[in-house]
Amino acid sequence: MNFILNTLWLFLGGWTTAISWFTSCLFMVITIVGIPWARAAFNIALLNLWPFGSKVADREHVRGQGDIGTGALGMIGNIIWFVLCGWWLALTHLLYAVLLGITIIGIPFAIQHLKLAGISLAPIGKAIVFK
Repeated sequence: MNFILNTLWLFLGGWTTAISWFTSCLFMVITIVGIPWARAAFNIALLNLWPFGSKVADREHVRGQGDIGTGALGMIGNIIWFVLCGWWLALTHLLYAVLLGITIIGIPFAIQHLKLAGISLAPIGKAIVFK
């Protein structure tokens, strides 16, 4: 079932928000200073291409230990991320969620957009777990 939903997701608009993620990744790499954020954007862009059957979890819980992205530096990174591009990516996902949530058929896709909107706000220190 996840395969069917992911295929529908991809062909019915998932690729458009993935392009937004890859674009933000490109902007972060161009600045050189933004390379750590570009890695997070790239991982979430991949999640955006195949969201059903996956979840977002704290990297500290997944790995069992903290790292540089799960501490104070990760929080600072998330604040910078939010200011530079997190808010507009989350806004894009929220817009799609509202539009898809109007129809009964679109509700599963709206839920995925809400999941992606949440991770769009603060991706540093998060891991994507595929089931």
